[in-house]
Amino acid sequence: MSNIESHTIAYVRDTMIPEQDPPITETGAIKWLRENLFSGWFNTILTLLSLAIIWWSVAAIGPWLWNMVWNAGSLRECRELLDGAQGACFAVINDRWHQLLFGFYPSSLYWRPTLALILLFVALAPILFPDLPRKMLWFSAVYPFLTYHLLWGGSVWLPIVALLGFVAGYVAWRLVTRISPLAAVFAAVIVPVLWWIVVAAPLDRFLFSGLPWGLEFVRSDRFGGFLISLVIGITGIAISLPLGILLALGRQSDMVFLKSVCVIFIEFIRGVPLITLLFTASLLLNYFLPPGTSFDLILRVIIMVTLFAAAYMAEVIRGGLAALPRGQYEAADALGLDYWKAQRLIIMPQALKISIPGIVNTFIGLFKDTTLVVFIGLLDPIGLSNAIRASTDWQGIYWELFIFIGVLFFVFCFGISRYSMYLERRLKTDHK
Repeated sequence: MSNIESHTIAYVRDTMIPEQDPPITETGAIKWLRENLFSGWFNTILTLLSLAIIWWSVAAIGPWLWNMVWNAGSLRECRELLDGAQGACFAVINDRWHQLLFGFYPSSLYWRPTLALILLFVALAPILFPDLPRKMLWFSAVYPFLTYHLLWGGSVWLPIVALLGFVAGYVAWRLVTRISPLAAVFAAVIVPVLWWIVVAAPLDRFLFSGLPWGLEFVRSDRFGGFLISLVIGITGIAISLPLGILLALGRQSDMVFLKSVCVIFIEFIRGVPLITLLFTASLLLNYFLPPGTSFDLILRVIIMVTLFAAAYMAEVIRGGLAALPRGQYEAADALGLDYWKAQRLIIMPQALKISIPGIVNTFIGLFKDTTLVVFIGLLDPIGLSNAIRASTDWQGIYWELFIFIGVLFFVFCFGISRYSMYLERRLKTDHK
């Protein structure tokens, strides 16, 4: 009997083993370090070499930043306060921050560009975050005209008359679209242009003569610093995307003339340096205008920068269109959608989703390229830093100004990059 019992002992444990903590090398920070920094002899060498470089950088730059001086009236006073020790003289930022941000904009009117910047985030909110109420898009549409009046001032009727040009284009599009969708597109472009050329200026003068409402006018040569970079960069970003979409669609069009115009424009712009286009806007454009015509330099630069970015944007979006499988186009045809509905509902949303990294890269490059306007006489942050260093008080100072300017550009560019990552995660549909 005992032999039988000995052969019937269960091989499955009927009691639970007490829980044990995982090995220390398989959890927490030690696991992360082992997998990411010390996973092999080569990664270990690179990690140690990187730590040595970081230590050397901190040891060299740390004392300079630790002994920074914020309150001084000149570089000489900074050196007297440091008394021979190494230290950063950020007093130049404390003394000239208003020039680096606003240029020569009247100090009593700083509230206007500040308010314009605050309202920018309000206007962008419903565009960047679709969960917000759609009614806020009305403010987004009006914001460019409101900002123009805040920054430049003058007659309050000028931005209103300019806005009526878009209204006239929309009315023309609705009237002509019943006859021909293609003719409606041309009407939506031509009618506003004719309105602005023929009607806008006389109507503005007439309204202002009867009701002289407006803000104090500020000339464009008073603009400068980070303000001018924001004006040119944000305007170029906002306009280059829709213009790039139209150029990309035109390049893929079956109409020979339209395709040829788009191809020539894109290839010409992409083949010419931006600085050449800026010199064209600054020096040559006035030769093609009627005598006595005053065309604002900032407006000319905005036009050239926008056209330059639109050409690159068109190629980025064309890449997104080329990446779509042919079945998406066939599905749109099978649903009986016309060209514009197919593009709006099926093709373009997917192409833009694919092109998000390239679009954001173009945006960031455009924003940083605004510093090139220093070569045509506009005092952006780099130009103002040169002017500040030319003064007797701050002659010989370099790094502090460039660090401050670099931080400003980094904050905006990093914000754009982080939003693009958020947008990619939000639009991701192929979850594993």
